[in-house]
Amino acid sequence: MKFMNLNGFRFSISWARVLPGGKLSKGVNKAGIAFYNNLINDLLSKGIQPFVTLFHWDVPQALEDEYGGFLSPQIINDFRDFAELCFKEFGDRVKYWSTFNEPWSFSTGGYDSTSIIGTLAPGRCSAWLNKGCPAGNSAVEPYLVAHHILLSHATVAKLYRQKYKASQRGQIGIVLVTNWFIPFSNKTADVEAVDRALDFFLGWFLNPLTYGDYPRVMQRIIGKRLPKFSPQERISLRGSLDFVGLNYYTSNYVSNIVQSHIGSNISYSTDVRVNLTNERNGRLLGTPTGVSIFYDYPEGLKDLLVYTKNRYKNPVVYITENGIGDTGIKDVKDGVNDPQRIRFYRGHFRALYEAIKAGVNVKGFFAWTFIDTYEWGSGYTMRFGLNYVDFKNGLKRIPKRSALWLKRFLQ
Repeated sequence: MKFMNLNGFRFSISWARVLPGGKLSKGVNKAGIAFYNNLINDLLSKGIQPFVTLFHWDVPQALEDEYGGFLSPQIINDFRDFAELCFKEFGDRVKYWSTFNEPWSFSTGGYDSTSIIGTLAPGRCSAWLNKGCPAGNSAVEPYLVAHHILLSHATVAKLYRQKYKASQRGQIGIVLVTNWFIPFSNKTADVEAVDRALDFFLGWFLNPLTYGDYPRVMQRIIGKRLPKFSPQERISLRGSLDFVGLNYYTSNYVSNIVQSHIGSNISYSTDVRVNLTNERNGRLLGTPTGVSIFYDYPEGLKDLLVYTKNRYKNPVVYITENGIGDTGIKDVKDGVNDPQRIRFYRGHFRALYEAIKAGVNVKGFFAWTFIDTYEWGSGYTMRFGLNYVDFKNGLKRIPKRSALWLKRFLQ
């Protein structure tokens, strides 16, 4: 990282690594605390700022077994205790805290098997969606999990601001993910479908964190299945972000799905009532990449940022993930030769520059990712890294052409 002139590193703290039982009362793993202290100190010694995520989809198994993890409101206080432990142990050096990474992915991927991200832990869904799901209700559980995530964020943000912010002088936010959406046609129904998709992907979380409640379209469609916030909860949610992290990879054409065609089986995915595609009239939206559902479309990043500025009171924004994946890499020589990644970042940096000129309050950018790493659902077969990892030769790191290009760019 120092060789590449990088000045920030984003990583997550594993809840179960520092609290194996999930709760403070079950004991603290001092070796886990030492691991993160060593990492943070080493980063700072190299002039690299740690940008820390508290939750990246790894609920301690003990809490999943005890009360179902984020299906239960009991998770809120346990997450608060975990977060406070991190503030106490690391907050004198960590100045950027993200409570959750991609709660949309966790809520849908773990509780609605028709989500575009696939099935994540704990792998719950309605039986009509997937007979392989051990249990679940995809009409209710994604919304319940998201509700408890939002209340957990608000609780931790309040704690940090009241007890730690003044002395530690840090910031607290959340990392959200969404695609950008473009109407498949100029029909009113497709134009409205774009707004609905943005509300169900991004607004599901950013609307409560900005305005104190869920988007109206979600309240109307989901009805009684959508949990409600109390007046006090709405107050605690509203304005509970110092920044928002945005993960952007691609864009989609969106067309409306007529409600009468949905049928009686209900889930998050049917509630959205949209069809996503990357092709319109025989033309692709952007350049294909190594990930079948991702297309290189930098214009979508600018449009998403401008939309966020206008819709959500121009928050401080960090691009917390943006990158392009490769599959079918034969060897090191093949892997380090990645002109497509250079084109990808050059285009997205240009889009970022245009967004900043348009008044978007962007403060930083994190490439996904620094090195080839383990990818959800793909293991080590998909490579997003700027640096090649030779998994057959002691995990040796070798800069790709894109890493050398970025080093020169940052100079």
